[in-house]
Amino acid sequence: MATIEILSVTKVYPNRTQAVTDLSLDVADGEFMVLVGPSGCGKTTALRMVAGLEEITSGTIRIGGRVVNDLSPKERDVAMVFQSYALYPHMTVAENIGFSLRLRHVVRTEVDRRVGEAADILGLRDLLAVKPANLSGGQRQRVAMGRALVREPAAFLMDEPLSNLDAKLRVQMRAEVSRIQRRLGVATLYVTHDQTEAMTMGDRVAVISKGLLQQCEAPQVLYDHPTNLFVASFIGSPAMNLYEGRLERDDGRTRIVIGSQPIHIPPPQVAARPGLDRYLDRTVVVGIRPEHLHVVRGGEASDGVLQAEIDLLESLGAEVMVHFRIEARVARTEAVAAAAEGADSVVALNGGGARRALGVARVSPRVAVRVGETVPLAVDAESLHLFDLDTGAAIADSA
Repeated sequence: MATIEILSVTKVYPNRTQAVTDLSLDVADGEFMVLVGPSGCGKTTALRMVAGLEEITSGTIRIGGRVVNDLSPKERDVAMVFQSYALYPHMTVAENIGFSLRLRHVVRTEVDRRVGEAADILGLRDLLAVKPANLSGGQRQRVAMGRALVREPAAFLMDEPLSNLDAKLRVQMRAEVSRIQRRLGVATLYVTHDQTEAMTMGDRVAVISKGLLQQCEAPQVLYDHPTNLFVASFIGSPAMNLYEGRLERDDGRTRIVIGSQPIHIPPPQVAARPGLDRYLDRTVVVGIRPEHLHVVRGGEASDGVLQAEIDLLESLGAEVMVHFRIEARVARTEAVAAAAEGADSVVALNGGGARRALGVARVSPRVAVRVGETVPLAVDAESLHLFDLDTGAAIADSA
């Protein structure tokens, strides 16, 4: 068993494109670490540097405590699973799985033992004599994983291995890959652009944008406490609603004004964020998760309620996505623009400075609303996220 350590690693190509900048990550023995970010963010380049398929410009990579900067891929004792299955069509499942062992002249009895063990782990025992053309996409991906398993490597590297599968099979294989990784207990570095995949599979998730590590935490920590606008909008589906708001203090109570609607922040949240004092009478970015908006009817207090015009209803059975417009201004910042590149449609469609801003609420199917109707949406003020308008950084819990 081993660990993977990436220490201040940078990659600059000959054309001066900087793909990865000063990346530091450590994957503990047995940990499932996911690198996630939009296309072109540098996550696959980082993985390939660990594998030895890309030279690093500066920094250090250790696997099992051993510096591997100058070692070839085959000397690093890692196994890599790629997006493409790359199976040999003329070979059976057993022959595909054991191919790398035969290249290394492992004795036949040992090859058979390892292939059998991998087949049992992956549920392929009854398919060992079958050729790839007769396998489903999920079965082919399991064979590709089996080829990595039999090597008994110190670490696994996986580059978007599920992206070629259809949606239903991808969900099934997420659980399969997680189950297998936990059974084996091998340090695993897994790359994906799918934030749902990252959140459901990773022990920790490292979010990358434009070659820079934005945040690395357990999935729920990323969701509840994003460190900046990029992480806030990238993690979560549908994406967080982001609007401009003015932070004020009225009769000793702190409030955020979105459009013309004040939302009072509960005293415990104010007390936990002494850093808010620096933003009084200033404009900040307000983040509201879709599940923190609730449709209310007559008789409710007006404080903390946004008047929303319903644009579209998406029924998903267990829940309904309510797309709406409110009187608000979407933040016009570089940080928001960067976040929109990898976010769901709401952030991207709003555009800078819109005064009738789009949003999404996640509500129960028992809530009766109609397209074209204007309804009050109550905001869960305890769950507001606040960000610096200029830098996009979360307004922290300290001054």
